[in-house]
Amino acid sequence: MAHSVLGEPSALPLRTLRVTETRMREDICRFARSLFERGLTPGSSGNISVRTDDGGWLVTPTNASLGFLDPTRLSRLDAQGRLIDGDKPTKEIPLHTALYDSRASARAIVHLHSTHAVAVTMLPEINPKAALPPMTPYFLMKCGSPALVPYYRPGDPAVADAIRGLAGKHSSVLLANHGPVVAGESLEAAVFAMEELEETARLYLLLRGLNPRHLSPAQVKDLIATFGLTDVHPEHSGHDH
Repeated sequence: MAHSVLGEPSALPLRTLRVTETRMREDICRFARSLFERGLTPGSSGNISVRTDDGGWLVTPTNASLGFLDPTRLSRLDAQGRLIDGDKPTKEIPLHTALYDSRASARAIVHLHSTHAVAVTMLPEINPKAALPPMTPYFLMKCGSPALVPYYRPGDPAVADAIRGLAGKHSSVLLANHGPVVAGESLEAAVFAMEELEETARLYLLLRGLNPRHLSPAQVKDLIATFGLTDVHPEHSGHDH
């Protein structure tokens, strides 16, 4: 029987764990390259992590371009976040750790420096509890109500306290003057939510100052009831009005 890094028996045979990890490595590199090639995170910016079945992580290395990752060189961490093998991990480990700790359902995290989402974090009118208004149904369905946290330098452990202060109520977070970070139940879900977040930020900037028609409180409540949304802030559902 295979054992986890904590010494407890794993539910999966060792061969299955290895196959699963190989696929995870390939998927991380495939999605990362797609994000990079579409200009969603330039240079060596951005990072991705995925929970493995034994409680550890796979995460992109520090100072690595998401467009040119080597599956065999991804950082492999144990359940305590210690490097087991691969290259040195991203400096944003505190950010990822805090999201995993506060979001029990999270299996993957994507953090980018996408242009429109970063731009939104610099605007004075942004509500920290609901950084973008309810513009489209898929935005709420995939991203909920993104929170905005204050600026911290990249890699600052204090960002973990800010994330934990959100009490797991937000699957999507905007880091002021830095970029978006999204937690998902799978890597695919996290990537899709990140793409939706960036496109919604782009819509917001295109329509800023034009008094656009957002989803009404009744429409938001219908989405919450129909799809069981749990990450939508009350200000988006009309409870405060």
